[in-house]
Amino acid sequence: MNVHEYQAKEIFGRHGIHVLEGRVVRTAAEARQAAAALGGPVVVKAQVHTGGRGKAGGIKLASGPEEAEAKATDILKLSIKGFPVRKLLVTPAVEIEHEYYVGAILDREDGLPLMMVSGEGGIDIEEVAAKTPEKIHKLHFDPDHGLRAFQARELAHKIEPNGRQALGIATLLVKLSKAFLAAGASLAEINPLVRCADGTFLALDAKLNLDDSEVALRKDLEALRDPDGSGGHTDKAREFGLSYIPLEGDIGCVVNGAGLAMATMDLVKHFGGDPANFLDIGGSSSPAKVVAALEILTADKHVRVILFNIFGGITRCDHVAEGIVAALEQTHIELPIVVRLTGTNEGRGREILEESGAAIFAGTMEEAVQKAVALAAGTEVKG
Repeated sequence: MNVHEYQAKEIFGRHGIHVLEGRVVRTAAEARQAAAALGGPVVVKAQVHTGGRGKAGGIKLASGPEEAEAKATDILKLSIKGFPVRKLLVTPAVEIEHEYYVGAILDREDGLPLMMVSGEGGIDIEEVAAKTPEKIHKLHFDPDHGLRAFQARELAHKIEPNGRQALGIATLLVKLSKAFLAAGASLAEINPLVRCADGTFLALDAKLNLDDSEVALRKDLEALRDPDGSGGHTDKAREFGLSYIPLEGDIGCVVNGAGLAMATMDLVKHFGGDPANFLDIGGSSSPAKVVAALEILTADKHVRVILFNIFGGITRCDHVAEGIVAALEQTHIELPIVVRLTGTNEGRGREILEESGAAIFAGTMEEAVQKAVALAAGTEVKG
C-alpha cells in the first residue's frame, strides 16, 4: 500500500527525522490560507500515489498566498500518470546547499532490508543507477535492530567527505531504518535529503510503501489508506477479495488459484503472448467477483482479449459462467472472451455460456492460451 508524502513525513517525524511543517489542502482557496499561515515563499505539491510529480508540473514554488492559490488551481487540474490530483501539500520553501538520496528497501533476493545512499539526490534514482551505478552505495542491515551506528557512519562517509556533516547523515540513516522497520515497509525513501544553509538535514520529500501483509494486521496502518487516492482497480480488487497485479501485456487473465495463474501467464509467454495482469479470483467465486474481475480488466485499454482458465474445485464453473453473463448484461464488452472450464459443474457452466453466445471455448489449457494469443495478434479463431 502506498501512502501520501504528508503521511510518510508524519511517520518519519515520529522517529526524529526533521521534516517541514506543512498543510494539507483540497482547494486553491485553502492553499492560499495555508500559504498565509506559513508565511514567506511556499511550495505547493500534488499528493498522488505516483512519482514524476515535478516533471508533470505537480510541484510549484509560490512567492506568497496569491501565487499559491494560482499554482494550486493549475495543479488541481492535473492527472499525473492516471492519478487525478485531489490533495495538495503546502510547505515553506527552504534554501538548499546540497541534495542527497537515502532509502531503505526490502531486498527480497537476500531476504534482508537494504539501505541505499547517493551523493546525488533530487532526480530519479533509477537514472543514477543506470548511468552511474558507482554513485549508489548499499548495505544490508539487521531486521530486528535496524542499521547500526557504525554501518550508518560507513555509508554516510561515502557520500559526504565532511566529518561533521557525515555524522548528521549517519544519525538520520539510523532513524530512517527504524521508521522503515516500525512501519512494516517495503520502501522508505527520502529524495531529496537536503543540507540546509544552517547545516541541518531535512527530509524535503518522503516516500513510504507499506507491505500489504503488515497493513492487514494493523489498524493504524490501514487508517492511512486513501480511498480516492490509490487508483480504482486495486481498491476494487481488494473489495471483492481478488488478487490483482497489473502488467504491461494485452491478454487479460482471470484464473482461480495463484499457482494456476502463474502457470497460465508462463504459458501465454511460451506461445508468444503477453499477459496484461495477474488476477486470481480465489477458491470461492461468486458471480459478483467475476463481474468485478471483468470490470477491472476492461478498464485497461491495453487488453485485447480476456482469457478465463478455471479449474473447478471449490470454485464452481457455473458461478464463473453466471458472472461472465452478468457482466455482459451490465456492461457492453466488445473484447473476445476465451474460456476453459474444467471441474465442478463444468457442464452447467458451459451450457450457460453457450446459451448466451458469450465466449469462445477451449478444451485444454494449452488450447485456451493459444486461442487467446492468436486473438490478441488479430488472428480469427473458431469457437
